[in-house]
Amino acid sequence: MYFDLGETLVHTADDGSIGYQRGAASYLRALRERHIKVGLITNVPPSWGTTDTERAARLREEVDATWRGPVPFAWEDFADRIFTPRAETERKPAPILWQRAKTASGHCRVVYQAETAEEVTVASSLGFVPYQVNRPHRPAFLPAGLIELFGHRSR
Repeated sequence: MYFDLGETLVHTADDGSIGYQRGAASYLRALRERHIKVGLITNVPPSWGTTDTERAARLREEVDATWRGPVPFAWEDFADRIFTPRAETERKPAPILWQRAKTASGHCRVVYQAETAEEVTVASSLGFVPYQVNRPHRPAFLPAGLIELFGHRSR
């Protein structure tokens, strides 16, 4: 299961502070309880490092520096599953980040959740189960129980 970060799991307020989107912390907890691995596919400046690990570390610094709220962001849930652009040409909506994430996931079914229709459309075209978050008359996130069922179906 992969997410976009900004305005999907976290929200940047007018004052520049960052915190969880409504329901995101409890949603991540529900995924964790079901042993569903999560990752991020997110745009950051390629200049933040030469590897995904370096760019992810800088992303964490940036988010943590302006974080608000009693519960810190659950970075430990994402392990080494944070995919970032190596060059400006890899920035979403270019398909390369989804391709890299899918390759790293092996033969698992992969889900992608984001706030923009454009991103979920690209993810869908690459074989991800897409879900656009925070849409009216739908759950804010794809139900965790449904994602768990995807893991039990063969590809």
